[in-house]
Amino acid sequence: MKFGVLVFPGSNCDHDTYNVIEQIAHQPVTMLWHETEDLEGCDAILVPGGFAYGDYLRTGAIAHFAPVMQSVKRFAASGGLVLGICNGFQILCESGLLPGALMRNAGLKYICKQVHLRTETADSPFTSTLTKGQVLEIPIGHMEGNYFCDESTLATLKRGDRIAFRYATASGEITADANPNGSLENIAGVLSEGRNVLGMMPHPDRSSELLLGSADGFPIFQSMIAALATR
Repeated sequence: MKFGVLVFPGSNCDHDTYNVIEQIAHQPVTMLWHETEDLEGCDAILVPGGFAYGDYLRTGAIAHFAPVMQSVKRFAASGGLVLGICNGFQILCESGLLPGALMRNAGLKYICKQVHLRTETADSPFTSTLTKGQVLEIPIGHMEGNYFCDESTLATLKRGDRIAFRYATASGEITADANPNGSLENIAGVLSEGRNVLGMMPHPDRSSELLLGSADGFPIFQSMIAALATR
């Protein structure tokens, strides 16, 4: 199997994400520049955090038009695994690969801290090594992480078991105080209709080894590897 990490002008978590796959998961991985249309035979695509194209217009709005994203859309449509982290989540929403939008944080401040997430579903290629209800400690670092969608879309997400993670307390309670950015119903990550695309604001790339304070994010990558191994 082979992973591809997208690189846009302004990406700053591409090397973090690359490191997880190469040094911790010990899997083949390559960087994919935003101007290429060649995904180089990758079996999974990782869209990392950062500030693609400086976050001008809206977060992810310009990245949507990058040549590489046109290939990623076709890849996802064919069932390929795509994980978007933080700015990557924003890009996937702008590209129409995931529903909803990421707005300014409710407090209008950049937030960078450890948060707790409750796993809402284990039925996906990204969460299969987790259990439903399992609480993870993973950091966030964003200004526009406030997830929003209309009532109809929210109902569709719930009906399809497509809410992957919610912000929670350390004991797994979904409370207003546990919500760092005002996200609708504490949503921290959502799945596509085909369940092969995941977008999440917290950073599993920054929490995949204990040296960084938590390894709770690594099971997300492990789940992807397990899913690819069965294909």
